[in-house]
Amino acid sequence: MEMTRHFIDVGSRRVHYRRCGSGPAFLMVHQSPRSSAEFEVLMRAWGHHFTCIAPDSPGFGQSDPLPGEPGIDDFADATVALLDALGLDQVAGYGFHSGGIILVTALRRRPERFTALAIGGYAVWTPDERAVFGEHYLPPFAPSAYGEHLTWLWGRILEQSWFFPWFDVRPETRLGVAHDDPARVHATIIDMLASGDAYRAGYGAVLNAPRDIPPPDAQTPPVLITAYDGDPLQAHLDRLGAMPANWQTRAVATPAEHQAESAAFLAGNPAPAPATLNEATDEGFVRISTGGFDGLIHWRGRGDRLRVHAPGRAAGEGGLAIDLPGHGLSDDWPGPRPREWAPWAAVIEATRQALGARDVTFDPLPTGDPDRLFPDLAPDRFGAYLTIAWQIVRAAHFYDPWYEANAAHTRDFSADAIAPEQLAREHRDLLNARAARAYLIARRSHEGES
Repeated sequence: MEMTRHFIDVGSRRVHYRRCGSGPAFLMVHQSPRSSAEFEVLMRAWGHHFTCIAPDSPGFGQSDPLPGEPGIDDFADATVALLDALGLDQVAGYGFHSGGIILVTALRRRPERFTALAIGGYAVWTPDERAVFGEHYLPPFAPSAYGEHLTWLWGRILEQSWFFPWFDVRPETRLGVAHDDPARVHATIIDMLASGDAYRAGYGAVLNAPRDIPPPDAQTPPVLITAYDGDPLQAHLDRLGAMPANWQTRAVATPAEHQAESAAFLAGNPAPAPATLNEATDEGFVRISTGGFDGLIHWRGRGDRLRVHAPGRAAGEGGLAIDLPGHGLSDDWPGPRPREWAPWAAVIEATRQALGARDVTFDPLPTGDPDRLFPDLAPDRFGAYLTIAWQIVRAAHFYDPWYEANAAHTRDFSADAIAPEQLAREHRDLLNARAARAYLIARRSHEGES
């Protein structure tokens, strides 16, 4: 099932969304602090029955944040504004945890825009719980000079599956869904790094949201709220109180059962199938199938010259630029990353043609041993790869190559270049550059032959 990715302008904000499948329009709103990436597997399954549309909520993933100090009504209105921008009059909706709260509020404010909602857990916090969350749950998250914030982030995301809330480490707060899977932790880490401190606005809005369920006599689209065993919000099903007659709640055993019941419920209350969805004209993704690559290439900007970044980097500002395969927001190679130039050249040329560029310019290559410049940064059980990557991007401003920390290899630098915010951008680029070493070897081989 093909997945596509797009950007669209909603007022002054840029929003990123994923699309998959065909059939009735189906909006999916993710939990905090994730992005629409968490729905990729589900979208490919549900895309056989729906046109799945999953945006990154404001301030998460690749979507711009809302201004000021937004509340839950602002996030709900932003969801409806996205429907307007996409050209969708009515949708069915699925939201998990935070996403469910946003959708329920949006339905209360604009019920005519929805045919039905399926919600995975709806939180109704007690005053005492809300007070605890307000004090500890959303600390500021900003990059620090030496990467200390990354150690905290790894522990916080990992132990969120061990205890709820994550900072309340007691036997009675243990969760039955605990894991120590580095890949699962990494997926949330990447989303948190993309959000930065903006995560507090979106997360805070849903944590502070009041119970927003319409009164029993309200005329609304039907809603199903389920929660599975091990989900801390399963206990909240008993807190929901009186609801409209066409609203249902159900405790289920597993995530798979929750998803199956949600899909069946929404299939019984479909929205019209969408026509072409609107998208931005100066940023997006193009599908390229050549040279052994078959995936999406991210591009941004305008111009008749296509700029190709250096290994370990991503598309920069100014002109027309792309993320290479295995870099930035572009898909990775489906198999081994090629170390010969021909496959890379084929992808770059096909992208140039697709974007209508006249020619291609290449950013300079770094010096040094490819294996040492770009060591293995696969997620490990203890999150050490995060701090290794931070130390690499920091050292690279002082020495060339970065691993030769001695007087013979010093380089000039500025204070702005090593500001934590700048290092954080480079750090994200390096973590996303899964194919950096292979690209460097391939391009060096080509330039050595020419």
